[in-house]
Amino acid sequence: MLNHPSVRIMNEVWIEKYRPKDLSGIYGQDDAVRKLKAFVQSGQLPHIIFSGPAGTGKTASAMAVAMELFGETWKENFLELNASNNRGINVIRGHEDRDDKYEGMVSVKDYARIMPSNPRGFKIIFLDEADQLTSEAQAALRRTMEIYSSTTRFIFSCNYSSQIIPPIQSRCVILRFRPLSEAELRRKMFDIAKSEGFELSEESADAIADVSGGDMRNAINILQAAHFSGDISAMKIYDIAGMASSKEFERILAFSVEQQDFNQAMGMVDDLMMQKGLSGIDIVRGMHSAIRRSQTDPRRKIAVIIALAETEFRLVEGANEKIQLDALVARLVNAGSEIS
Repeated sequence: MLNHPSVRIMNEVWIEKYRPKDLSGIYGQDDAVRKLKAFVQSGQLPHIIFSGPAGTGKTASAMAVAMELFGETWKENFLELNASNNRGINVIRGHEDRDDKYEGMVSVKDYARIMPSNPRGFKIIFLDEADQLTSEAQAALRRTMEIYSSTTRFIFSCNYSSQIIPPIQSRCVILRFRPLSEAELRRKMFDIAKSEGFELSEESADAIADVSGGDMRNAINILQAAHFSGDISAMKIYDIAGMASSKEFERILAFSVEQQDFNQAMGMVDDLMMQKGLSGIDIVRGMHSAIRRSQTDPRRKIAVIIALAETEFRLVEGANEKIQLDALVARLVNAGSEIS
């Protein structure tokens, strides 16, 4: 039963199936892709830092660079390590320097020692989530980069390049990856739907772009989950993502700020928490996205954003969720009545 073709198809992970095989397949990072293509064309790859949010193409770009440089032998010349799994110095040190519990784990130093087996004269070490490495590990890594720079190129992936120590930053070209736009996410969703042979409505594509927050990996996962559930409606997509639609947040803002109806707005907030399981932070951030997109009076928009920021701060600090959301809606009603 496990070998049945339909089972294998259902178990196929789309984020791997549709991972770009070359740099031309990277969406929404034109500046970074242009520079990487120039490096590949010249055959001279510097050390690089990819900085940006999750799901924006950093890992895919590193793999695409390796594929274009080394062709079919790219896996033999490309080592990927996730720094967040082994944050300490042992992920950097060589075998003889490490504790027994790290026996059998490939380290950066172990791999850097190996001479490259390709005409390019170098291999690539890709350190994902490099900003999770401890300062001690990063200092050890800097020395490894110096010793093996002639035969090894390093590509670091991180959310914040400021978390990488300056000596490593100064040895690297920093390429910044931005969250993908809704148009870019929609284009990819329609491409996948066409490839898989099913119809994707404009409303559903908008919903995926709305909930994914510029994260392509998240968008593809949501699309696959919705497709395999047999329901690709916008409502199902919001349900899978565990989020409310932007229209619901817009209604809360309308009742509180424009109509000054505290009870109605608070009832909608309570419904999102009780019926849909959203947290206070989810509601605050959903309202923030909605107000940013709105065309309301600028003074009202400023007042709403300030109120949302204060509420988020209090929630993060551990304040009572119910009381803070009540206070938030009360401030929005008050702001609406004062600015009319």
